[in-house]
Amino acid sequence: MRRSAILALAAAVNCVGVSAGDLPGPLEAGWDGEPVCEKLHEDDNLRVLRCSFPPGVGHERHYHPPHVGYVISGGIMEITDADGTRTMEIPDAYMFSNPDGIPWHEALNVGEQESTYLMIEPKQAAKQ
Repeated sequence: MRRSAILALAAAVNCVGVSAGDLPGPLEAGWDGEPVCEKLHEDDNLRVLRCSFPPGVGHERHYHPPHVGYVISGGIMEITDADGTRTMEIPDAYMFSNPDGIPWHEALNVGEQESTYLMIEPKQAAKQ
């Protein structure tokens, strides 16, 4: 069951069609004008965000640079991307990776509990 949830989420976030340059990143994107992510850490090597979605709150259309994610508390999320809209149950303590980033997606918590994620974005090494 956990593997199927992982595969479903990976499929949901591998989307195509919109240029990342046209959209906000996860920190800048919010919901109804309010932020949903906060920066917990940033240094020369990585940035860590915590994104929280109470029931009925989502994340407007945005892109992601390459990242690793960890679900602190899961829930039921409606995900929309180039492949359409689907509802997925995301388990607690679930990890995922998107080494190529995500061109665009948007999400809405349609469950009854808050869903919280950590997003870890490694920074590209400067070319010398």
